Amino acid sequence: MSLTLMAPAPAAAYVTAFRQAIAEGVAQYDEMAEFYRDRDFAPIWTGEGDAERRAALIGALEGAANHGLPAGRYDPEDLRAAFAAANNPYDRGRAEIMASAMYLRYAHDVQSGILDPGEIVREIFRELPRRDPTDLLMQLVDGDPFEVMRSLPPAHPEYLRLQREMLRLERMIAEGGWGPGVNAGRLELGDRGQGVVQLRDRLIRMGYMNRSATAVFDADMEAAVQRFQTAHGLLADGVAGSSTIEEINIGPEARLRQVILGLERQRWMNWEDPDRGSRHVLVNIPDYHAYVIDEEEVSFVTRVVVGATPSDRRTPEFSDRMEHMVINPSWYVPRSIAIGEYLPAMQENPGAAGHLELLQGGQAVSRAGIDFTQFTASTFPFDLRQGPGPGNALGRVKFMFPNRHNIYLHDTPSRSLFARETRAYSHGCVRVHRPLELAYHLLARQEGEPQSFFNRILNSGQETQVDLVTQIPVHIVYWTAFVSPEGDVNFRRDIYGRDRALWNAMEAVGVELRSVGS
Repeated sequence: MSLTLMAPAPAAAYVTAFRQAIAEGVAQYDEMAEFYRDRDFAPIWTGEGDAERRAALIGALEGAANHGLPAGRYDPEDLRAAFAAANNPYDRGRAEIMASAMYLRYAHDVQSGILDPGEIVREIFRELPRRDPTDLLMQLVDGDPFEVMRSLPPAHPEYLRLQREMLRLERMIAEGGWGPGVNAGRLELGDRGQGVVQLRDRLIRMGYMNRSATAVFDADMEAAVQRFQTAHGLLADGVAGSSTIEEINIGPEARLRQVILGLERQRWMNWEDPDRGSRHVLVNIPDYHAYVIDEEEVSFVTRVVVGATPSDRRTPEFSDRMEHMVINPSWYVPRSIAIGEYLPAMQENPGAAGHLELLQGGQAVSRAGIDFTQFTASTFPFDLRQGPGPGNALGRVKFMFPNRHNIYLHDTPSRSLFARETRAYSHGCVRVHRPLELAYHLLARQEGEPQSFFNRILNSGQETQVDLVTQIPVHIVYWTAFVSPEGDVNFRRDIYGRDRALWNAMEAVGVELRSVGS
């Protein structure tokens, strides 16, 4: 892209007018002022040798919607017009600042997200990876501008997979979507009729079934339903019951919204150094699973139970580092549970919750003679503790990444919940279905015989802290759309309503659904 060349003008007058425009422009953008002062107000976009930078920026802005960004937030046509109209030094200076401002806004959004999620959902605690504006501008001075633009979005494989799925869904919507929904209550092997035909056509359009003319719910359709159920976190029994049909009838527009939110969530984790960790633990709340990931490959997976849906019990989103595990843990009852659940019970019956010790100042206190009715939630002076043992609420082991939310992973004596399709029942912590296997897996890098080492401590019955030689990043996330390395697209229900709140905020800043050609 070229700029209109001006008629010759006295150098001093040109420089003065250009600098005046720059100085006036950066007054609105504190982050740019230092950069331009340090350069003695030399341009990076509007100089005679800056054509590549201009072209790289325009190209990046034109592709903003390919990242699920609000394209109208940085309009390349406005920038083109400013460059074309820069036929005097003052207007050229104004175009310079417009380009830098638009670049910084785009870089901010595509690198680390459009939203500040904690301002929208109070249970999201993400330290967004915002880059220093001066560093972003210096990258353009020092590097290839096209490469700089390519380096701005997350390079994590999950981001790239979601981006491909976004473009696929946009094409599908442009082609008419997935067709009519399924009007049936329950369909299973051997059924026939209009509902089966609707189900067949829908599964074919969605990519879960090869083309077929069958009007019978046959083995191929059963396998296709199972594939759909697996990809949507449902019990994969091959029966299209009410919950399966409800998910099948969700349209591609709704799924596209989930994918765009998935891209935004990936941007919140677009750290420079360190990244997510060559080994890390990922807990996906609406997926009800925890994963150990080594070099982007899943090396261990287990079902989990997460926080229940009431607002005071939801599992928060944050990242921390697992430092140790505790074998034969005690359970120190959180204050909210002590005064919300156990105090009322003990006021009704002083012998209630007899499995819990009363502690005051760290010392055990006898219950004898205590009138619990004299206490309120604010005056209750005791802590409650359950010692190690088979019935301990934390089970045999807990995995600690100390944090201000008092959230951790742990075993549980209540095993029946792991068999359920929906597993949001805890007070916020994450209960692990295969806790011993997880412990062995994590200890294998520091113990020659991790199982024997663990069981020796377990069998002692003594509460024992085992430090991890190498601390492990833990990321508790809320991904309702994700794509496996094999390309299998997964969707999960919005169990806490976070998608709804975040999408409303995305629309408010201009994010729109589009179809190919729109």
